[in-house]
Amino acid sequence: MIYRILADIIVLIHLVFILFVMLGGLLVLKYPRVAWVHLPLMIWGAVVEFFNIICPLTPLENYLRELGGGERYHSDFVEKYIIPVIYPEGLTIRIQFILGCLVVFINLIFYSIVIYRYFKKRRI
Repeated sequence: MIYRILADIIVLIHLVFILFVMLGGLLVLKYPRVAWVHLPLMIWGAVVEFFNIICPLTPLENYLRELGGGERYHSDFVEKYIIPVIYPEGLTIRIQFILGCLVVFINLIFYSIVIYRYFKKRRI
């Protein structure tokens, strides 16, 4: 039971990581120093998508599920609603590449605003 709970916690961490990679630029708009954490994680997230790398959290989650008796996705909240978001059916390399581009594009917008504000403030 404890391994299944730990695996579910890993899934939640994975989801928070994905959300932070995608939308962390919003935090950078309000708190520019968050960029020191967000930029490396955003780059890692994009690299994972561009090069079809398996995130280390995925094997860890699977390992914990195996330790818990090989239980694979039954029907609790995490398994029913969060796992399909992280591991959608039909995910192809092309879709992963598009997702990587989306990560970069979205964050380019946020960081462009941050840079614009920085230079605008320095001119005043």
